[in-house]
Amino acid sequence: MPYEQKGNAKSVVCLMGPTASGKTRVAVDLVKSHRFEIISVDSAQIYKHMNIGTAKPDKKTLEIAPHRLIDFLDPAQSYSVAEFIHDAEREIEAILKKGNMPLLTGGTMMYFNALQKGLAVLPDANEKIRQDLQNKAQAEGLNKLYAKLQKLDPVSAAKIHANDSQRIMRALEVILISGNPLSELHKKNTAKAKYTFYNFALLPEERSKLHQRIELRFDEMLQQGFLEEVSNLYQRKDLKPDMPSMRSVGYRQLWKHLDGEYSFKEARERGIIATRQLAKRQITWLRSWDKLTSINNAQDILAKFGI
Repeated sequence: MPYEQKGNAKSVVCLMGPTASGKTRVAVDLVKSHRFEIISVDSAQIYKHMNIGTAKPDKKTLEIAPHRLIDFLDPAQSYSVAEFIHDAEREIEAILKKGNMPLLTGGTMMYFNALQKGLAVLPDANEKIRQDLQNKAQAEGLNKLYAKLQKLDPVSAAKIHANDSQRIMRALEVILISGNPLSELHKKNTAKAKYTFYNFALLPEERSKLHQRIELRFDEMLQQGFLEEVSNLYQRKDLKPDMPSMRSVGYRQLWKHLDGEYSFKEARERGIIATRQLAKRQITWLRSWDKLTSINNAQDILAKFGI
């Protein structure tokens, strides 16, 4: 293989970028050009029955370039970052054993970060504290809890969206249990990397063009039956709007439409806005990433390895 090995570490390519930046297209081109195998790094594409709204690769694409770690979990089930690390490392080892190059691609920055830097040792969940936080969120509003987190742990708050109730409450729970901010506990992580990661990113030069692509893709999803897909999930008795799967961008807004809270027009507009906000957070993560190479296409990555 023409890429550089560093000591005993094994080489892994990571292809990152905001939503709608064209990661799948580049990943497929890489598979066509060399012995790459794709591992998805997407916290929504893991779920079954969520195909259109997650922009899951279609059957034809998967025949050309199979993706590992997609479409294996029911939307009623939860999936932790620790589980992702375990599964991703298993797939990396399987690919390396075949003599191929692992290609991790997706937009879940938290997964990339944890895989490369390891997870901090965090306190176990405390049901009483969690229930107290949920009660406060209902009584006072999630914005009050978010404001509290901004005061107690501004570093973590900057990485968490103001509407992400699960992560806000978990960050506050960690502080209340341990007395330490989540961001400080992450700093104490001493995990050693098992792999040499080569990080590449598709970073759009013009934000306005990315916004246009996001709107176009959202409308294409609606034309493909996105609302019907959410409706099928909505009709299930075991799914709730606060579950991680149903909080995914687009799904949350269309669920509220089906619940009568939003008109279809408002749900569409809010879905597009939420997707743009997601892209902004992804870009913010990437701007602070160490040793990141910005690329435009698959050839830029192949050239780095002399392929």
